[in-house]
Amino acid sequence: MRATLPILAAAALFTLAGCSKTLEAPADAGVCWHLVKGDGGKPRFNRLADHQPDLEHCAAQLEMMRLRFRGLGLTQDEVTGAFQGQFLFLQREGVFTSQTVDGYRYPFMVRTGDGRLAMPGAMPQQP
Repeated sequence: MRATLPILAAAALFTLAGCSKTLEAPADAGVCWHLVKGDGGKPRFNRLADHQPDLEHCAAQLEMMRLRFRGLGLTQDEVTGAFQGQFLFLQREGVFTSQTVDGYRYPFMVRTGDGRLAMPGAMPQQP
């Protein structure tokens, strides 16, 4: 009887974990989204730009938005967005992408020495 109690507790946890709803990125074609905390801390997606051809252009839109906000005095360096079902994370080091909001983040773009964004390997190496 004692051995079955931990097994039942673990099964209940897995069942509850399966029922919890995870945040999914909008999959609208060509739409770039900005993820913000809405009322009560609940995440909300704001439409940032339409007719974006790819992930790189969406990252550029998010970077332009971040720079405009910095010009207004906002000091936030990290921005989260989404494009066609993928999350984008703009950070000081560059842009990272992930299929889930809390999953592993893969490097997508890196910052050059002057702060611009570039594809990894696109800049010539210094001797």
